[in-house]
Amino acid sequence: MPAASDRSLIRTAALALVRDRRLLQTRSAGATVFYMAGGKLESGENAEQALHREIREELGVGLRDVTEVGVFETVAYGHPAGTRLHMTCFRADPIGEPYPAGEIAELGWFTVSEYAAQPEVAPGSMLVFEHLHSLGLVD
Repeated sequence: MPAASDRSLIRTAALALVRDRRLLQTRSAGATVFYMAGGKLESGENAEQALHREIREELGVGLRDVTEVGVFETVAYGHPAGTRLHMTCFRADPIGEPYPAGEIAELGWFTVSEYAAQPEVAPGSMLVFEHLHSLGLVD
């Protein structure tokens, strides 16, 4: 059984896929906010294993040349108050062209300002946008 503090922590893996200086974001069916592609770690998985599984499920592609970008911690958007997000973010090259698969209804490519201007913004995504912008990778 997880410790009390672990119950309010969501561990995820996410893909920072950049094209034309824009970062890929995904919107699940029935949702209004765009998030990083990826998802929760399952029991026994490490972050990179979860990344490969989630990206196959959500974007229909495999990944190669996977490198960690960083770990981002913030409030977990859309979850009960006090729930925290621990997101390990990776860059990688897709094997094939990503498309909305599984629960994903839409893909969007955003600059920092385009994402910030959305009606809803996920704090975890915003942290990644700001980090990639500071590295000169996204506008």
